[in-house]
Amino acid sequence: METDRATLRLVRAGTEPDPGFVPIAAPRRLPSRLDAVRLLSLDAHGRALDWISWQDAACLYARGAVAWTLGDPCLTVHGGTSRLTGEQSVIELHPIVAARGHARAHAEPTPALTNAALFARDGYLCLYCGGAFSRAQLTRDHVLPVSKGGRDVWENVVAACFHCNSRKGNRTPQQAGMPLLAVPYRPSWIEHLILSNRNILADQMAFLKSQLPKKSKLAS
Repeated sequence: METDRATLRLVRAGTEPDPGFVPIAAPRRLPSRLDAVRLLSLDAHGRALDWISWQDAACLYARGAVAWTLGDPCLTVHGGTSRLTGEQSVIELHPIVAARGHARAHAEPTPALTNAALFARDGYLCLYCGGAFSRAQLTRDHVLPVSKGGRDVWENVVAACFHCNSRKGNRTPQQAGMPLLAVPYRPSWIEHLILSNRNILADQMAFLKSQLPKKSKLAS
């Protein structure tokens, strides 16, 4: 397939490209913004690697680097036109893609600790007052303050609203009389993948949930 010198375009599955075409997502309730579309990348052994853009996935297909796929096609990419046949290249992208030659180390990677991932882990709740807040209204609180030797790690941070963070100040929850509503924990890599994507397709979610630790809070 030849895709050089042409802009990749997404069309609804089963339809032909239109000259005045405006990129749109294919069926199955994909996000309206294409930059929000993520495909799940696996290594050749079926271990989850990360979310990748549809552009990166299309490159894997074009290079013949896809070992196998799961799920029904969710996006159709129309590429360049072959000089030899005059036919336009078409690639159907699947929601889960295993890449040849890619292998994850046996040790599970540690998810990066970001505020976005932290707030998602805690369900956008303040773990002191239990209130629900938007991302802009939450802060990262160190259970054991950094000034008292606390570390900036998953097991020592929780989401807290501005009021509770200010009230707790440079104290432990016990000293401030503000017991935690849940124990902070480090998400597994699979939990991290679920928490880091708000636009997970059904096939992707089914696969990820099958890989969750048995005691995961996300298993239900």
